[in-house]
Amino acid sequence: MSIQGICRCIFIPIISCLLILGSCSSAWAQAADTAATDSTAVTHGKKRELAGRQISIGFDIAHPIINAWMPERYGYELQADYYLRNEFYLIGEGGWGGGFVNYPDLKYNTTNNFFRIGFNKSALHRDTPHDWDMMLVGLRVGYAYVQRGNANFAVVDSLWGNVYDHQPAKSFSAWWAEVTGGMRVELTKRVLAGWNIRAKFLVNSKSFKDLAPLYIAGYGKGDKNSIFDFNVYLSYAIRWDRKHAGEVKPK
Repeated sequence: MSIQGICRCIFIPIISCLLILGSCSSAWAQAADTAATDSTAVTHGKKRELAGRQISIGFDIAHPIINAWMPERYGYELQADYYLRNEFYLIGEGGWGGGFVNYPDLKYNTTNNFFRIGFNKSALHRDTPHDWDMMLVGLRVGYAYVQRGNANFAVVDSLWGNVYDHQPAKSFSAWWAEVTGGMRVELTKRVLAGWNIRAKFLVNSKSFKDLAPLYIAGYGKGDKNSIFDFNVYLSYAIRWDRKHAGEVKPK
């Protein structure tokens, strides 16, 4: 099993248990005002949007740990989301990283920046305006600008021995689509934690026929057309009241 697979098996169950405990504690804390909210959320057959506004900014804490175990690659990821309404969240993600190929007969390195845009939809019913826990599904489109340095390689020839050559530096783009799922809970006031599992599908794989990057930050192995990945985010939320939040909205 790969190091990334081991990390997935170790961290996701642990984080899930912590998030479930956090979700239970927040449920107890919100139980007191549930009855009052239920009496005002629906009036004369009309439903009111319960939530206010929220922007959360988070940092992926899983990949720095993987970086320490896999020195041939590195990556860092940030996430920001904005609550729209009806449990939809607009998502923006980005980061940077790179990889190193250091074989006896081949040496080169790559670096890249990336961003992803998309949305999350919470599958959990919101009980109160203060309930921001979510079980999520979502879609993303990702883009990375990859720069590869000079590639030096050796070809073994039975007549002339080792023949050394190189390919010049090159830049190219990577595009992919993602399907993601996961959960997020509020551990304490405005401090959120959660995880995402991602299935990623490279769109322009033909761009990597010549010396594919060992690792593309934000995507994964450059020689794979599809890949599974995960993130564990720690986030901070900024909230404010929705304008005219007390108004009754039609269904």
